[in-house]
Amino acid sequence: MNRNRALLIVFAVVFISSLIIAQSNYSNQSVITESRKNILTETVANVSPAVVGISVTEIRQYRDPFMNPFFDDPFFRQFFGDRNYTQKVKELGSGFIISEDGYIITNDHVAGNGSEIVVTMTNGKHFNAKIVGTDNVSDICLLKIEGDRFPYIKLGNSDDIIIGEWVIALGNPFGLFEVNNKPTVTVGVVSAVNMNLNKVETRYYLNMIQTDAAINGGNSGGPLVNSVGEVIGMNTLIFTAGTNGNIGLGFAIPINKVKKIVDEIKDRGKIERDFNTGISVQNIDEVIARYYKLENTRGVIVTKVLRQSPAADAGIKPGDVILKLDDYTVDNEQTLIGIIQEYRTGQKINLRILRDGEEKNITMKLERIN
Repeated sequence: MNRNRALLIVFAVVFISSLIIAQSNYSNQSVITESRKNILTETVANVSPAVVGISVTEIRQYRDPFMNPFFDDPFFRQFFGDRNYTQKVKELGSGFIISEDGYIITNDHVAGNGSEIVVTMTNGKHFNAKIVGTDNVSDICLLKIEGDRFPYIKLGNSDDIIIGEWVIALGNPFGLFEVNNKPTVTVGVVSAVNMNLNKVETRYYLNMIQTDAAINGGNSGGPLVNSVGEVIGMNTLIFTAGTNGNIGLGFAIPINKVKKIVDEIKDRGKIERDFNTGISVQNIDEVIARYYKLENTRGVIVTKVLRQSPAADAGIKPGDVILKLDDYTVDNEQTLIGIIQEYRTGQKINLRILRDGEEKNITMKLERIN
């Protein structure tokens, strides 16, 4: 009898304990579901103070399109006047602070030619910024504002990106930052990585991150962050397909590339690319592809090799087809030139070539040609 009573007491204790735990879990779940906060909203709150709006004034020179260059001679200017003129042009863009002492990253096409650069913080304060250094080829510019204890964003690892992971694009589209001193936020996913895009003016865009987070005019230079608030890229380009707005194809420069360029700018003030490969190439068309029995027209064919050049020393010959450079696939001449810009004088590169129907690897050292 006593034994049965003891079992009943144990059962009752276990049952009541289960009810208490269940009620506690329900209460916690209610708190979570009733809150609209999540990891994305927390991330936005954490990184927003380090996002800045950038107002740039450029001095641009213009030439009268109807003026005959013959009359641009100083002798004729005294009779006809100087038909060239300068004009101040204002542009807006985005940027983000990467250190407590006020280093800011943005695009070269945003601030690289600025004569006056004003940075606006989310607290409404304005700072005059100076250009520490800028690289037109990679479209990366490093600015500096005076002060300390600035909010800054942690830089992530763009080699560790997961396709499909949530990302947040922050910036100053269409100058809206000026309205309330707050960055505009759009959310999407990483759509693709390692995207090699066409050359834009003198800028090359390789291994770009593609996202469907809306990026519009003025977003250039702003951060693309992952869900835990690490910068994985710098918003730079959109593909519009002939429209004026975003269609879900935005591109960001990988932050690992940005970090590399920034470190070089801090050390040297510029990016030095003073080597010469010594080769001339041309694109592969259908005729060349058939002659060399290639499956497609990707790659380039070497047409000329300078004597006593890095290419000559490496053993590259006219007629060689360059297929890859290290881990980069060479699609055409433009891609090859862009890939070469990723390297510096003194580095060695591995070329995968096709010669006489056989593929082989050739190592070439990038050096100056005297």
